[in-house]
Amino acid sequence: MRILGIDPGLRRTGFGVIEAQGSSLTYVASGTIVVPTELALSERLKVILDNVREVVGLYTPDQAAIEHVFVNANPQSTLLLGQARGAALCALADKNLPVMEYTALQIKKTTVGRGHAAKEQVQMMVQHLLRLDGPPAPDAADALACAICHAHHYPLTNRLGIQLEQASSTPRIRGGRLIS
Repeated sequence: MRILGIDPGLRRTGFGVIEAQGSSLTYVASGTIVVPTELALSERLKVILDNVREVVGLYTPDQAAIEHVFVNANPQSTLLLGQARGAALCALADKNLPVMEYTALQIKKTTVGRGHAAKEQVQMMVQHLLRLDGPPAPDAADALACAICHAHHYPLTNRLGIQLEQASSTPRIRGGRLIS
């Protein structure tokens, strides 16, 4: 399975592509979409949209994973980050990719083993897990970590999803009445 990880940002959006075969992970590509800050907001979002579409077309992933927006002290920054994330999500949806969302805490805990790991620790673990010659750039490392997180979580969530579908289609009886 080929997985595209996205670390959204209005100035820099990281992307990382890995191949996951069982527990084996292989690096495919990574990079950073640098968005010119002098552009109007709508044009900046279009840069993200167009470039994520291009990455999907170039690397043909089977699934995508994206970092979930957290609420920080500055609501304006949170809204802007959400818009960048929305542009990336639209590009993924446009290419009909299944997308899973993970919080930064989940990504760091899965990749590093600590939910509050520093960026440098994420870079070093991504380098180690993917057997890279050097640490990837920070935004690309975060995107690769997101893809790694999905590779580790997907087998279980996929099995649970199948079980939940089966459970929801099974009629249940509560209090002597059939519940559909």
